Amino acid sequence: MSVFATLVEQLAKLLEPLFAASATAAAIIVCTALVRLAVHPLSRAAARGQKARTRLAPQLAELRTKHGKNPERLQKATMELYAREKVSPLSGCLPSLLQLPAFFLMYHLFSNTEIGGEPNGLLGHALFDAPLGGRWTDALADGGVFGGAGLVYGALFLIVAVVATFTYRRTKRQMAAAPMTGEQMPGMGAMTRIMPVLSFATLATVAVVPLAAALYVVTSTTWTAVERVFLYRDTPVPMAQL
Repeated sequence: MSVFATLVEQLAKLLEPLFAASATAAAIIVCTALVRLAVHPLSRAAARGQKARTRLAPQLAELRTKHGKNPERLQKATMELYAREKVSPLSGCLPSLLQLPAFFLMYHLFSNTEIGGEPNGLLGHALFDAPLGGRWTDALADGGVFGGAGLVYGALFLIVAVVATFTYRRTKRQMAAAPMTGEQMPGMGAMTRIMPVLSFATLATVAVVPLAAALYVVTSTTWTAVERVFLYRDTPVPMAQL
């Protein structure tokens, strides 16, 4: 964690001429972008896998018709089809899983008063009037919703709500365009129905974690929305579902 703290501090020094007192917050956003850039190849692979699964939808439908009364045989036949076509049903999870260590590092970095036995100087930095180590409850207690820190959180909530709404609507349209893809494996149907609303869970995350971790989450969520538009730009999205 000391190495990560040094990285953030050095990056903040480089950004200080541009962002002044908010340089550390800017450094967190840049670090998040670097993490997302590092896992982008996996996101591209996940997109290719999703397109391949969509392409296999007719064959999956045939398997469901043939083995619909035998769940175990259906699952085995589905996995055999994936193996034959070299498609991983779990490839879409890897980008999210690999980001978790960076998120937890950011969370602990701005939750601990000491790092390596020394006082955590990063806790003295802020984004405008909101301390990077503070939480939304602290902002409400110090000035309320319309106080300096409260307005910072209000802006983050607004960004998350816009991105979540965009993601929700786009995901629903894509599911409508390829309704078979949600039933490729037992249990995947329920997961697919839940996926569109998961974006709104980010609102709760931003409200309870330190502001630095919230910046990571907001930046990563926004990156994901833009990245998916780019990676799935050739996937049909029916406008009638708007």
